[in-house]
Amino acid sequence: MKTLHFAAVGLGNRSELLDHLSDPAAHSAVLHGADPSEEARRRFSDRFPDVEVVSDYRELLAVPDLDGVIILSPDYLHREHACSFLHAGVPVYLEKPIATSISDADAILDTARRTGTKLFLGHNMRYFPCIIAMKDIIAAGTIGEVQAIWCRHFIAYGGDAYFRDWHSERRYTASLLLQKGAHDIDVIHWLAGGYTRRTVAMGTLSVYNRAKRRSHKTPGDARFYLDHWPPLEQSGFSPVIDVEDHSMVLLELDNGVFASYTQCHYTPDTHRNYTVIGTRGRIENFGDHGRCRIALYTSRNDTYAEADRIIELDGHEDSHGGADPAIVRAFLDYVRNGTPPNPSPIAAREAVAAGYSATESLRSGANARTVPEPSEKNRAFFS
Repeated sequence: MKTLHFAAVGLGNRSELLDHLSDPAAHSAVLHGADPSEEARRRFSDRFPDVEVVSDYRELLAVPDLDGVIILSPDYLHREHACSFLHAGVPVYLEKPIATSISDADAILDTARRTGTKLFLGHNMRYFPCIIAMKDIIAAGTIGEVQAIWCRHFIAYGGDAYFRDWHSERRYTASLLLQKGAHDIDVIHWLAGGYTRRTVAMGTLSVYNRAKRRSHKTPGDARFYLDHWPPLEQSGFSPVIDVEDHSMVLLELDNGVFASYTQCHYTPDTHRNYTVIGTRGRIENFGDHGRCRIALYTSRNDTYAEADRIIELDGHEDSHGGADPAIVRAFLDYVRNGTPPNPSPIAAREAVAAGYSATESLRSGANARTVPEPSEKNRAFFS
């Protein structure tokens, strides 16, 4: 089997994916990397000493015979980086979210369609065993027709991961409702079998606006530390913080399903909880990767009752519960054999469109927003 040769743009956050992409057993290898940060390049070279590393990603556009590129750069650079390689005819793995605006997401889709270059989106939660199990339960008709989905996301690491670096500024992320929420909105869409067409949201910045800041000259440290608690007793936060740290969203999907999504970045615990309610029952997860369980309720009660069935999942404890190697294998299969990706670029675009429109609602007095649909050309092409 031919060994596929890849390049990587962005060698910091999420570069652990390259451990799975550079795999002799999978006949794939990362040979080139690019990152403007000298520190990121140094750390990467310590892990991958045989990879040629440069500071400017544009040097990689001239590398001959590349089979693909994995783009792990900050979200606000996704349009520039993805479109550059799509124009060069290099298949692209693009980390989620696809972009930080609807217009940028549509521009990336337009470029992939016009060039015919393969585009794969890194929504790895579609490869979480827990999410797949919930999808299978729904597909089997066990809970009947899905009518409502509720998602709560408690983000204990929010004060480290999102309020100490570029994520804290809306000019780079649009909002954490988009940046972080794109995962959950996409899962809601997948479980429900539809896309958001109308949304209304409320949110606020009420905790980290009072946090102790670092100076512009001091580098941010977005690594998670268990003793960074409680948040208002910590220091070293970003000089500029103008994104919400708590948001609540209502979503109306095109197939009649209603959904809600809530995220909070100053909880003491980390947990994603999806509740899916159908015409014959409901399911609810406890834990979303690693060791977790799904509770299935199908009997009628007039008080709290134990679940009719508990589905125990004993997955991997690291690498997002095995989702990272799984999504890399799917990307390799797409590049090598043309196997359609999960999710489609349309689904990734729709997650951003819903998050972006919800952000507009949140910042305009909770006025309901209609979510713009993708162009017919893009919808037809990526179907």
